[in-house]
Amino acid sequence: MDAADSLDEQVRRADPDRWLSSRFVADVEARADLIALYAFDQELSHVLSATREPMMAEIRLTWWREAVDEIFAGKPARGHPALQALALAIRRRNLAQAPLDAMIEARFDDIEAAPFTGEAALAAYADRLCGAPLSLALAVLGEGEGAAFRPAAQAWAIARLPGERLPWDAQEARRRGLVALAEARPAARRLKAAAFPAVAHLALVVPRLKGRLPGPLGARLRLTLAVLSGRI
Repeated sequence: MDAADSLDEQVRRADPDRWLSSRFVADVEARADLIALYAFDQELSHVLSATREPMMAEIRLTWWREAVDEIFAGKPARGHPALQALALAIRRRNLAQAPLDAMIEARFDDIEAAPFTGEAALAAYADRLCGAPLSLALAVLGEGEGAAFRPAAQAWAIARLPGERLPWDAQEARRRGLVALAEARPAARRLKAAAFPAVAHLALVVPRLKGRLPGPLGARLRLTLAVLSGRI
């Protein structure tokens, strides 16, 4: 298995929602760049699951932050498959550094995993955790409407975060997530068909909020219908 296939398999196992969405990208290079972005995100997430020591997590996240800095400084990517694939995606798509930095900062926030004190704090975190990779995914697919998907980022965060971190009870969290998703739908309908796979995984927000996430076949069917209709 070569490095590209290994990254693809890594994302398939760790992030099946976005991996399934990437299957609808016809262009091979664009799909590889999406997978590079999602693999980078998964590596950041793995830092938190791989250690219970806050100091060690901070050291590892700092390593990733410095590695990204080096790529944008024109230095060769460090010898990590996800970083090397990300560096290629950055060059091919002229990706910005700020969203990548935001993704790392979100994981620093996760070290303490403190509950959010209100909706504003959650929204800011969702921008970093979900909005930043979403904007980069759209950029990979030739679309620059990332800012229009701030509500979608919040819906995705609410659907995936542990309930104890949210500032509401389960019923209110579900309501807020559904409202945020509804606010994101007009922007999704404006996307070009080629860019829609960057947001197709949001079609799985509703079942996640309701605690009824479908199996692989059901998820593929939902995403296929989303792509065909252009609706999340």
